[in-house]
Amino acid sequence: MAQMETFYYDNKIVRNFAYATILWGVVGFLVGLTIAIQLYWPALNLGISYTTYGRLRPLHTNAVIFAFVGNGIFMGVYYSLQRLLKARMFSDLLSKIHFWGWQLIITLAAVTLVSGITTSKEYAELEWPIDILIALIWVVFGVNMIGTIMKRRERYMYVAIWFYIATFFTVAVLHIFNSLELPVSFLKSYSIYAGVQDALVQWWYGHNAVAFFLTTPYLGLMYYFLPKAAERPVYSYRLSIVHFWALIFLYIWAGPHHLLYTSLPDWAQSLGTVFSIMLIAPSWGGMLNGLLTLRGAWDKVREDPILKMMVVAVTAYGMSTFEGPMMSIKSINALSHYTDWTIAHVHIGALGWNGLLTFGILYWLIPRIFKTKLYSIKLANLHFWIATLGMIFYAIPLYWAGIAQGLMWKQFNPEGYLQYPIFLETVLQIIPMYIIRSIGGLMYLTGACVMVYNLAKTTSGATLEANEMAQAPALAVVEEEHHGKQYAHRWLEKRPVQFFILATVVILIGGLVEIVPTYLVKSNIPTISSVKPYTPLELEGRDLYVREGCYTCHSQMIRPFRSETERYGEYSKAGEFVYDHPFQFGSKRTGPDLHRVGGKYPDAWHYNHMLDPTSMSPGSIMPRYPWLIENILSTKLTAGKIRAMQKLGVPYAEGFDAQAVSELESQAMTITRNLRESGIADAEMDREIIAMIAYLQRLGTDIKKADLSASGGK
Repeated sequence: MAQMETFYYDNKIVRNFAYATILWGVVGFLVGLTIAIQLYWPALNLGISYTTYGRLRPLHTNAVIFAFVGNGIFMGVYYSLQRLLKARMFSDLLSKIHFWGWQLIITLAAVTLVSGITTSKEYAELEWPIDILIALIWVVFGVNMIGTIMKRRERYMYVAIWFYIATFFTVAVLHIFNSLELPVSFLKSYSIYAGVQDALVQWWYGHNAVAFFLTTPYLGLMYYFLPKAAERPVYSYRLSIVHFWALIFLYIWAGPHHLLYTSLPDWAQSLGTVFSIMLIAPSWGGMLNGLLTLRGAWDKVREDPILKMMVVAVTAYGMSTFEGPMMSIKSINALSHYTDWTIAHVHIGALGWNGLLTFGILYWLIPRIFKTKLYSIKLANLHFWIATLGMIFYAIPLYWAGIAQGLMWKQFNPEGYLQYPIFLETVLQIIPMYIIRSIGGLMYLTGACVMVYNLAKTTSGATLEANEMAQAPALAVVEEEHHGKQYAHRWLEKRPVQFFILATVVILIGGLVEIVPTYLVKSNIPTISSVKPYTPLELEGRDLYVREGCYTCHSQMIRPFRSETERYGEYSKAGEFVYDHPFQFGSKRTGPDLHRVGGKYPDAWHYNHMLDPTSMSPGSIMPRYPWLIENILSTKLTAGKIRAMQKLGVPYAEGFDAQAVSELESQAMTITRNLRESGIADAEMDREIIAMIAYLQRLGTDIKKADLSASGGK
């Protein structure tokens, strides 16, 4: 008989991540509810810079993705990895550094985002010092995980560990390459990529952040916690192999489906569409593997709120991963993109897949590490129904709103004119749906609060088993005693290094095929001779546009549809964005597209619109920006910004940085004079509003149809 080794699982780190998951979940849901209400009650923006929709929206997404889900991932990984490998985590010190480092990142993100310190790249808004900290803490996590795998007492790596491995290596690659930026100062940088290239890299990252942060690690958690909660083995080992390798290979190609009908080259759009549709197969394979694990256990599902949550979570995963490929079909994307349909789709995944699976794991895990029973099954059932109904009340109105938006934007009357030429008409039509959506969000938040109470009562009076004793034979003994049928994949499962390398190669293929040609083949991004760099004042105004989160509501990408060219003007060309670091295509239109807004309105219109949007657009839900009129424009970094742009290839003349401020002042004086002549007597040339006006008036004015025919721009 093999001699058993005694060791201890570290439950303290699991508890810490569990508590952080709960805390940041409530915070993320609360911020989400706030911005949902702001969309129909602009007064909730409070008229101060820190609480506007544009600044809170990235706070909400980061809080839910990286704080709530991120801590949930680490909670589940630290619990399951130790037990699957029959080994304590490689280093208690690394576990602690990981936990406190991650909470520091989240706190810094909250402070900087509400302060307007952002790169504007969706799900990657944090500035370069925090990006470096993220990379360092991610490496700490990886070293701890890999070290644990290498010292394991189990011969083979279970399927959940495959997904953890793919998550670590892929997220590292995505984060590093998307976050390459040139610092201007400690809290200001510019993406090294520009325009269409930046958009491709961002959505290669953005889509795969969903894939490899919100999906693959949670599939790993599903493969561990669902069978544990059901007390049944995974339905199919072979299906899990196909699911894993097909998923990580195909997912990485799908990013361009976020850029259909944009200025991205057609070949890249087509690749994104094809691979997105192919993704249905492995995604549904994983869903079915999860649901079929419960075969014969449906009586237990009816009684157990934990299994109910997990079943709805896996079902939501299936719904979302069917809908995503469907929305990648160009004819459907033409209707859905930039509408609330996309928001509904995302939240089926976030609230259903990530949220309910996390809640189920918390209910299952916390009583076990505290060696007690859940305080109230009834409250857990109540949470399940409130959360599920909240998700339904959230999503269905947004599907309705999204389809209404898409159809209204495209509707022409019998005379051939746009039926709804004023964008605000479409916004006001869907306000009732926004109200119902916020009720769903309130229900979901209420359910989370019920969970907080239930788990607090569960742990009250109980003592954490910080070091849980376990026994297992050493790996060498397991190797000697192994007998039985061998599967080809088993060879790889017991060789971690080879597994790491193969998984990394598989995820790199798609990214290289899509991204490299965009940089090496010059004809993919044709230039337009009339497109010139931004003036210093326009560049400062663009940075203010980014700071205030205007990109969260406005796109700068006119698609080649008759409805859009009639509404906004000439469709957007790739060559127009070659000096945009970062790009500003946007992903949602709560307000109209702004790519051709330059010269459409006088300077005074923009001044009054930013001061009080309803004065120019009665019924507008846009927040007020009075601080732009009050704040003095800082020009301390203007010369440095010009030098940074020169390093990135923007063709400013040699020595232009030395005269940038004087040119800025000259243009500001002209705009101020226009404002005063229009009756705004108190307009001051040194205010931020002047730079914002300069930027808005520049948008889309570089090209005319005559220029295009002469230059060959596309």
